[in-house]
Amino acid sequence: MAQHFELNPATHLTVGAIGEPGQRTFYLQGRRAAQTISLIIEKEQASMLTVSFDSLLTELNEKYPVSRQTPEPAWRDMRLQEPVAALFRVGNIGLGYNEGSDQVVLVAYELVDEGEEPNVVSFWASRDQIKLLIQHIQEVVQAGRPLCGNCGRPIDAEGHFCPQRNGHAH
Repeated sequence: MAQHFELNPATHLTVGAIGEPGQRTFYLQGRRAAQTISLIIEKEQASMLTVSFDSLLTELNEKYPVSRQTPEPAWRDMRLQEPVAALFRVGNIGLGYNEGSDQVVLVAYELVDEGEEPNVVSFWASRDQIKLLIQHIQEVVQAGRPLCGNCGRPIDAEGHFCPQRNGHAH
């Protein structure tokens, strides 16, 4: 039977990677009190989170302007917390907003076979915390292998065969 874990509010929310560039495993991790939940995500999912969060925050700032002058305290330590033991691999991610609490929610659904019920984890955070998370995720994603200036594909430590250099571009 599928479970739904609710971290509301999350006292820690981050994305991190473990391993060498090209071989990294990406994690979405949140904590509330003594409960820490780590989920495996793809690099592309991490990258899309920054775009989606940024778009959502822009929309929220237009629709629900923030009236307070002092920013809410936000996390400063964005490292993954040990132990990093994945509960599941994420298939889908959804974002939402609760106007009453002025919180953003990230809902992660387990990658399952068709017909199976996924486990679900909801991470709740403030807009200020999400702003910090966007910046952190961008840094984590960019810390990987450098990209080829011709084809945009990653360059491995051993080198890179660029299809653009020999005329076989797709």
